[in-house]
Amino acid sequence: MEGKVRGILIGRMQPIHKGHIQVIKKILEEVDEIIIGIGSAQLSHELKDPFTAGERVVMVTQALAEENIDPSKYYIIPMEDINFNAIWTAHVKMMTPPFSIVYSGNSLVKQLFSEEGYTVKNPPLYDRVHLSGTEVRKRILEDGNWQELVASSTIDIMDEINGVERIKNLSVKEISEL
Repeated sequence: MEGKVRGILIGRMQPIHKGHIQVIKKILEEVDEIIIGIGSAQLSHELKDPFTAGERVVMVTQALAEENIDPSKYYIIPMEDINFNAIWTAHVKMMTPPFSIVYSGNSLVKQLFSEEGYTVKNPPLYDRVHLSGTEVRKRILEDGNWQELVASSTIDIMDEINGVERIKNLSVKEISEL
């Protein structure tokens, strides 16, 4: 890593939206390379986590390509949850290239990496009220304009994988048999 400053940003990206893209662009103004950790990679087909890690990798890759972000400046790595906080940072380090700066708004992530001696920074937030995966999924369920919150490539991928239908199906409460 000689001479290069590498940072890491971990997010679920369910799905990637314009806020994520702005954060990644801003971080790339501070570091030479960014590791984008696709968090909770083991989760999918749940209302809060509807997309697979592979689907999210494609969404992130294509959204960054759409923004003409040089692919030599980032790594996209699925990161499974291990639910064992004391060793989570070691797990992250094992799964990624070396990094020196951690970007996170999550207080637990910040605490864990601070205890390991890392520089921890809050990522810039862009219109957090509207630009969130929760808002995208909510608008999908309400037949609202979710498309304005994401890259056009994300819309294409959602069409390809029937993502809107998936989210709507996941929102239907199962009827238990009597």
